[in-house]
Amino acid sequence: MYIDLIILIALIVVVIMFFKRFSSFVFFIAIVDILLRILTFIKDNIPLQDVSSLIGKYIPASIPAIIAKYTDGIFYTIVVWAYVIIMAIFLSYIIKIFWKKKKI
Repeated sequence: MYIDLIILIALIVVVIMFFKRFSSFVFFIAIVDILLRILTFIKDNIPLQDVSSLIGKYIPASIPAIIAKYTDGIFYTIVVWAYVIIMAIFLSYIIKIFWKKKKI
């Protein structure tokens, strides 16, 4: 019932407890969202019906899909905007890393 939400929150707590840096939290959120989107792509494009139905039944499409499943109204809007801000911070981290590694 709430297993996907519980797992996501538990993993976020574990990341915060062990790494204790905001950048680790941002990277974790981005990694989980990218993984969920890749699995959704596989579900949509794999010809094996058993695998795609298994992924479709137990794995959510993305973090915003988890948020939409359990919230609505103004709280949903606030949480989704927080997600967008986290992803923008992730993008800035990636650009900063890319810029530092630039070698011509």
